Amino acid sequence: MKYAIVKDSLVTNIVEWDGECEYHADGELIQADENARIGGEYNGAFVLPDPEPEPEPTSEELQARADKESANQKLRDLGLTDAEIEAFKL
Repeated sequence: MKYAIVKDSLVTNIVEWDGECEYHADGELIQADENARIGGEYNGAFVLPDPEPEPEPTSEELQARADKESANQKLRDLGLTDAEIEAFKL
């Protein structure tokens, strides 16, 4: 069975354990459920951690997106369909 190692209300690891053999963990062993995640909380029940926010795009990434959209628009202006434009991408 899967068990969460919980220290100071934080899930620090998830391990497989039979629940019987001697096992020393740096924290409390609590049988995990579908909400148990490393980095999540345990306060009588497992609480999923908040998802990490998407990083802000760099100026280079923003420029690359603009260049790509400009190129795609030029191809549309020539009469190509979006499906035809997609076919060019390898």
